[in-house]
Amino acid sequence: MHRTSGILLHPTSLPGPFGIGDLGPAAYRFVDLLSEAGQGLWQVLPLGPTGYRDSPYQCTSAYAGNPLLISPEALLAAGWIDPADLEHPDFPEDQVNFGEVHCWKRTLLDRAYQGFLARADQSQRDAYARFQEEQRDWLPEYALFSALKIANKERPWTEWSPRLALRDRKTLTAWKRTHKAKIDRECLVQFLFFSQWSALRDYAHVRGVHFVGDMPIFVAHDSAEVWAHREWFQLEPDGQPTVIAGVPPDYFSPTGQRWGNPLYDWPALAADGYGFWVQRLRHLLTVTDLVRVDHFRGFAGYWEVPASEATAVNGRWVTGPGMALFDALSKALGADLPLIAEDLGVITPDVEALRDGLALPGMAILQFAFENTDGCGHCGFLPHHHRPRLVVYTGTHDNNTVVGWWSEQDAATRDWVQRYLNTDCGEPHWAFIRAALGSVAAAALFPMQDLLGAGAEATMNRPGTAEGNWVWRYRAADLDPASAGRLRDLSRMYGRESYPVGGE
Repeated sequence: MHRTSGILLHPTSLPGPFGIGDLGPAAYRFVDLLSEAGQGLWQVLPLGPTGYRDSPYQCTSAYAGNPLLISPEALLAAGWIDPADLEHPDFPEDQVNFGEVHCWKRTLLDRAYQGFLARADQSQRDAYARFQEEQRDWLPEYALFSALKIANKERPWTEWSPRLALRDRKTLTAWKRTHKAKIDRECLVQFLFFSQWSALRDYAHVRGVHFVGDMPIFVAHDSAEVWAHREWFQLEPDGQPTVIAGVPPDYFSPTGQRWGNPLYDWPALAADGYGFWVQRLRHLLTVTDLVRVDHFRGFAGYWEVPASEATAVNGRWVTGPGMALFDALSKALGADLPLIAEDLGVITPDVEALRDGLALPGMAILQFAFENTDGCGHCGFLPHHHRPRLVVYTGTHDNNTVVGWWSEQDAATRDWVQRYLNTDCGEPHWAFIRAALGSVAAAALFPMQDLLGAGAEATMNRPGTAEGNWVWRYRAADLDPASAGRLRDLSRMYGRESYPVGGE
C-alpha cells in the first residue's frame, strides 16, 4: 500500500432527491471532490442488500448489490424508465427513511424491468446474458431467495412454509417454474446495480480514486447463503441458530454486542477447501480495490453466544480457522491479498500473530488514542506509536464524530489532546485530520462527517442501539467549497496527495 488517504462515506449518505444516496450524479461529484482534494481512497461499508434494521452488516447476500443504490437518473438515461417515473414522495434531505424509499424504489425497479424487456437492443441483451453467465455461482440462488422473500412479505426464511424454508426439491422446482418472471426480475436488478457500479468505479480509477470495500466476517441469518447452505453453519434442524456471533462487554456496551449472526461450522468449510470464502473474496475484489475485513480477530478466536441468551455477556471464546483459511485464500487468489485487518476490540497475541504473519495493515483510531490515557503517551493508537503498515482513522462508522466526541470530553482529556497535538482545537475535526495525515501510517482515512465538522447528530451507527442507525446523509450545501483545497494542501504537505491517471 503506497502512502495515501481518503474518505469513509457509504453511498447511502450521498445527497440527492430520491430519499437515499445512490450511484447517480452525486456519486460522480463525490469522486470529483476526492480527486480535487488529492484523495486516493473512497471507503464504503458493505454494498449488499440490507435486511435486519437496515444494517449493511446484516445483508441478505454476501454477493448481491443493494437495489436501493441503483440510480433513477441512470435508469432514465438508459431508457428503461420514463420521466414521469421519477416523481417521488417528499423525502427528507438529511436522513434515509428506509421504509418509504424501499416501497418507492421497488415500484421504480419493476418499471425498469418492464422497460428493459420492451426496449433493450441485442447488444444490451447480450451484456445481460454475459452477466448472468459470469455470476452463475451465486446469482440464480440469490434471485430465487430474493423473489421468495418478496412473495413472503419480506419475512425471514425460517418463517416461510417448511417445504420452501427447508428447500424441498420438488416444491422449489415447481415454484421456480410458476414464478419465473419474479426471479428474472431479481437477476436484472443485479445487472443494473453492477453495471452502474462498474461505470462509477471506472470513472473513479481515471481520477486516481480507488475503492476500499468492507467484508463482514459473518453473514446474516436471513440470507441466501444460510438458506441455501445450512451445512456451513451451526443450526438446528428447523434452521434456527444454535449459537450466534457477538462480542463481550466492551467500549461500546456493558452487556456486549449480540449480533445474532449464525456461526460457521468451520470443519465443514475446511472440508470444502474454504470454497465459500474463496468465492466471496474473489467476487469482492472484482468490485473494490482493497478490502477491510471486519472483526478480523474472529479468525483467531470468536465470541460464541448461545442463541437463547438475551445479551452477549454469557459467551465463550472459541478458536477460529486461523492461518489455514488464509493459506487457502492465498493459494487461490495470490499471495499478496489486498486486505486491511480490522483489529479493534479485545486483541490478544494470537490475533496480532495472525495479522503480522499475513503482513496485513491493522487499524488505529485517533479518538481511542486520547481516552483513558492519563496523558502518559503509552496508547498504541497515538501517532508516535504508528508504523507504516497501518491505516489510521479519525473515527469509524461506529464512532461519534470528532466534533461530537470533543464536546463530550472532560477538561483533562481536552488538555491532553491540545498539548499532544499542539493546537487549541478550535476546529477539532481539522486537528484530527491533520494528525492522521501526518502519521507514518501508509493510509489515513476519515469519515465524511469529520470533513464537514458535523456534530454527534451525524453519527452513522451507535453499537448496542437498535434505532436511528445508518440513516445519516449530508446535503450538498453542507460542504464548505474551501474544504477540498484545504484537504489537498494538507495531503500534499504530508506526501499523500493522489493524482488522476496521467497526472494533473
